[in-house]
Amino acid sequence: QVQLVESGGGLVQAGDSLRLSCVPSGRTSIIYTTGWFRQAPGKEREFVAAIMRSSGRTDYADSVKGRFTTSRDNAKNTAYLQMNSLKPEDTAVYYCAATRGNYLTPSAANYAYWGQGTQVTVSS
Repeated sequence: QVQLVESGGGLVQAGDSLRLSCVPSGRTSIIYTTGWFRQAPGKEREFVAAIMRSSGRTDYADSVKGRFTTSRDNAKNTAYLQMNSLKPEDTAVYYCAATRGNYLTPSAANYAYWGQGTQVTVSS
């Protein structure tokens, strides 16, 4: 019903910035919240940030507060993750995900739709 495509990943040096984009297709009207998650090699997938389409309310993991910002352009139906002051420990595959409910949640189980992910690699 909904497909999500992330873009914007790449290889950068510590301290650099990247902006990820998440573009949905299909029945986009049923998307309420867009979340960002990441998974590093050998680690579990973890919550990064989320933004509600209706209110613009956001939530962030403690590890990225003050460095990452999520936003959305409702006219373009696109969500963004601006990542500044990147650190080597930010290296991971980053996924965007979307809920079918109008709530803000860090729990991956509450997200019904997932993108394929984009690789972010930060060198020291």
